[in-house]
Amino acid sequence: MKQKNNIVRTIASIPRNLFSGLVVSLIALPLSLGLAMACDAPPIAGVITSIVGGVLVAIFGGSFVTISGPGKGLVGVVLVAVSTLGLTSTYAAIICSGLLLLVLGFLRLGKLADYFPSSAIQGVLAAIGLIILGKQFHIMLGNKILRDNTVDYLIAIPETIITAFQLSDTGQRNAAIVGVLSLAIMVFYSKIRNKYLQLIPAPMWVVICSVGFSYYCEFILKIPNPISPKYMMPSIPSLSEVINTLPEPNFEKIYTLEFIGSVVALALIASIESLLSIKAVDKLDPKKRRSNVNKDIKALGLSTVVSGFLGGLNVVTVIAPSSVNISNGGSNRFGNFFHASFLVLFILLFSTELPRIPLSALMAILVYTGYKLAAPEMIKRVFLIGKEQIIIFLSTLFVTLKVGLISGILAGLLATFLIHIFINKSIALFIKNIIKPNILMYKEENGNYFISVKHFCSFLNFNNLKNKLSVIPEQNDVIIDFSMCEFVDHSVMENLHDYQELFHKKGGNIEIIGMDMLDAKSEHPFALRRLLPIPGLMNNSKTKRQKDLELVALSFNLNYKPERQTSASHLENFMFFKTKKIEYTYNHLSHENSGSSLFDITFSEGEFIAKEVVRSTMLYVKLRKKTPQFTLIKEGLLERFYALTRQKDINIPNQNDFSKRFYLNGEKQKEIQFFFNADIVRFFESNAYYHVESNGEALIIFNKERVASVKETKLLLDFGSRLKAKIEEQ
Repeated sequence: MKQKNNIVRTIASIPRNLFSGLVVSLIALPLSLGLAMACDAPPIAGVITSIVGGVLVAIFGGSFVTISGPGKGLVGVVLVAVSTLGLTSTYAAIICSGLLLLVLGFLRLGKLADYFPSSAIQGVLAAIGLIILGKQFHIMLGNKILRDNTVDYLIAIPETIITAFQLSDTGQRNAAIVGVLSLAIMVFYSKIRNKYLQLIPAPMWVVICSVGFSYYCEFILKIPNPISPKYMMPSIPSLSEVINTLPEPNFEKIYTLEFIGSVVALALIASIESLLSIKAVDKLDPKKRRSNVNKDIKALGLSTVVSGFLGGLNVVTVIAPSSVNISNGGSNRFGNFFHASFLVLFILLFSTELPRIPLSALMAILVYTGYKLAAPEMIKRVFLIGKEQIIIFLSTLFVTLKVGLISGILAGLLATFLIHIFINKSIALFIKNIIKPNILMYKEENGNYFISVKHFCSFLNFNNLKNKLSVIPEQNDVIIDFSMCEFVDHSVMENLHDYQELFHKKGGNIEIIGMDMLDAKSEHPFALRRLLPIPGLMNNSKTKRQKDLELVALSFNLNYKPERQTSASHLENFMFFKTKKIEYTYNHLSHENSGSSLFDITFSEGEFIAKEVVRSTMLYVKLRKKTPQFTLIKEGLLERFYALTRQKDINIPNQNDFSKRFYLNGEKQKEIQFFFNADIVRFFESNAYYHVESNGEALIIFNKERVASVKETKLLLDFGSRLKAKIEEQ
């Protein structure tokens, strides 16, 4: 049934992906031609790269909404290779670099993508947006200019706007008018609420109107297209011309240092650029899916090998067309496949029709996409997460703009690491624990998974936590405990949020606990968190669990106080705490009149090097009648050993099943046996197992020696209230 539903959803997604594929192909065509020419390769080489990459990566890749094609970051390397090796030997180097990329994929190079900090990725996305906007804005307004870098292109925008009002060339002025009208369609189209118009996305209207205007001029007005020819789409070769110009790669220089250097440089830059792009595009995916990066790297390597033999360039994952794909409804690999298919159709059928589409109209689509990637709201969101994140974001953004993509992410990595050291005022925390797993996971008896994270968790070692989460079926419940952790960074918080959404959609649940003792840098749920420097100091904002506990308190008509309390004299006369030291309690849910309360508690066992700190959630139930002192827990192998060596397991007459399942201990055996009548026994047999202990006047009840999830807290409160009522009605 589930497989049938998946097939139905896939079929239903085809029309939307068909539209996005067409829009992406119209954007990718001039970009592919331009990148190939920038590499001193034939223009068609870029189109071949996009076609091969689109088909093979769609079939064999592990990503969902990425688009494959020639990469901007490889232009310099290919240009050097062509000048030193010649074009045919460069094709051979491209083929070998694809084989090397395949090897890197099998070696699971993809895990490097987990070491990119989230704010740095956001900085890269914003920089890519500004790069797109800065370069294409001028063409959109009919002003082709050349500048040394992106910053200069951005600075020149006001000059281009002024120039647009002073254009004397009619064809150039008409191109600018078309660009402005196309941008207006992109901006205001979504505000038109018409179910029929919405069937066709805004970029499609831009193309339809452009082609329709060209035919209107030709057949109705009987005049040439009034837009300057240099601002129209370039023509591409026919299929026969492409076949006749297929190259023969030359492997004669394979043993030379120049050839080997080119192969290594092409493979490394292609892999890093693709890893960064896949990670960034995953953040744009509305469904928050996670790509199988290693599978994608292998698919890109295979595509590069085939592309090289057909006269194409290295195939990489490209951000700009990928973001266009997402913004136009692309939802799966069909978008990549259809974009390649339309490029093939252009060569086969429409090579003479493409020059009817103005470049300024297509550039308007890119300008709008660039703005969406670098919108001011993004900076505001990053700032709300934490002031330190804005430093990481801006350092990545500026270095990417000024130097390049790879340099930008390296700057973001360095900035993140230095900020983490500064916040913790210690490099030892990172050095001591970076190579350790720091993660303990086990499956509990109820089928849930419990993960304990110790010491620190950041972008540097999040891969350890990710590996644990990846093996858990998404239909299960997971509890992640950070109570033993000193530092959790923004990247971890954001990635865990994505996992929570993924599990929720599949019917599972991830609950994060233990954050209450970590100080948040802001009230944002993704904020960086560190251990409170002063034991009595409360953190700046409530965690999600604390906010959920407030709601639980309301539903059970209880008062909620998150503050720590070091006084716990009412607990010290319980047998459980005779050999334990209570450090403090916090997150109290209490009833004003009854004296009962639920709380998180931190206590320790042993001293010095044998000291162990334990955190748990307990329920204290004040009783209105006296009871015998006893301890009741689920009976296991250890409890049977206790019964033989230390304190006797008290059996209840005529309750053999209860006596086998529970370990009951206390000094006054007859009083305990009298108290555990058939009604009380039936209550415990028909409910979940809890540790229940009585000191004669009150009970403490808890499940595990760890902090309880919100769901477990509700169950504990319900169990305690029903047990109290059962005891007091005796």
